[in-house]
Amino acid sequence: MIRRGARRRERAPTFRSFASRNFRLFFAGQLVSVIGNWLTTIASTLLVLEITHSAIAVGLLTAFQFGPMLLFGLWAGVIVDRVDKRRLLLLTQAIAACQSAVLAVLAFSGSPPVAAIYAVAMVGGFVVSIDTTARRAFVVEMVDEDMVINAVSLNSAIMTSARVIGPVFAGALIALFGYGWCFTLDALSYIAPTVALLMMRTSELRRAPVLVRAKRQIRDALHYVRATPGLWLPIVMTAIISTFTMNFQVVMPLLVTETFHSTPTVFTIIFSVLSVGSLFGALWMARRATLGLTQTVFNATLLGVAALGLAAAPTLGAAFALAFLMGLGMTAFITASTTNVQLAAEPEKRGRVLALQSVVLIGSTPIGGPILGVVCETWGARAGLVVGGVAALVAAGIGLWVTTRAHAVRAADTVAGLGQSS
Repeated sequence: MIRRGARRRERAPTFRSFASRNFRLFFAGQLVSVIGNWLTTIASTLLVLEITHSAIAVGLLTAFQFGPMLLFGLWAGVIVDRVDKRRLLLLTQAIAACQSAVLAVLAFSGSPPVAAIYAVAMVGGFVVSIDTTARRAFVVEMVDEDMVINAVSLNSAIMTSARVIGPVFAGALIALFGYGWCFTLDALSYIAPTVALLMMRTSELRRAPVLVRAKRQIRDALHYVRATPGLWLPIVMTAIISTFTMNFQVVMPLLVTETFHSTPTVFTIIFSVLSVGSLFGALWMARRATLGLTQTVFNATLLGVAALGLAAAPTLGAAFALAFLMGLGMTAFITASTTNVQLAAEPEKRGRVLALQSVVLIGSTPIGGPILGVVCETWGARAGLVVGGVAALVAAGIGLWVTTRAHAVRAADTVAGLGQSS
């Protein structure tokens, strides 16, 4: 009976953080905006491919999009800690809307220069490096402490829901009206989060202390993370998994078209199945009242097993089922890792700590993508999935070793304390 009661206490209403008016506004605005972001992501990729007919050119576009996070991500964390996050988000929405508007003008011109698309993508990469960290840090300020896990999970649900809807919507728009309208609608989509931010009740926000400008603030944050196991462990696990396991855009197309000899249309379907699994993973985590490092280790193990299962899938039907499980494990891991980082970080350092996690989560794409590309080119897509599955299990093994060791130390301290008291 005690175990059943413990399980009940670990569960909570899935949408309990909607009790916060500010978070409801944030959720609605971000959902519209992130769907719009996918319109630009899909349209810019296909536009560059149509102009150049070169996979290398598309790879360069990805580098321009994600490279700034790798180079500038930690500085973005300092900026987030130094300013009011709500006002900073208002600024990033305005700049991002202008970026999409410029892409719309280029697309409507008929034959846009690829260099101009790259330049706009690079500007967008710098904006995203600030906006991503600011949004993740701002989530904690909108809800009470006991709702942070739920709010982080629902924020992940926004991203995964948009990934299900956005690419399909983008494909239909491109087929019917062309690339320009994808960028135009994305520019207009930023109206939703801007209005939501303006409508918030600032008196209800739990604002973190503003960081005073000083020297060595990035170095201090790195030392702080290194000295705090509750921070460095999920960040190290995220670095391993995001580099080698989560580069689906490299592995999945090859798995569908070359391993199973199917069509690109089937790839979009299996990608949607993976996204639906991600949504379920976010909602699964949203129901938990507690979310410790043990859950993070379990989710990494689930992701690794699913990746290895997909690598061994005998048929396309089995691949669909395992893609769903892989998506679930992926988002469950990211949500658990992010929640642990947000709860363990001191409020005045949260922006820099989350920026470091964003660097290893997003900035690893230009590193892991080419590595997995070589693996898949040499040995096939199944080999790429094996690399990802083994990497996730290695990360889980590191997490298990650290948490088990920490539990043993605490148990020894408890026994020693009891011995002294007696």
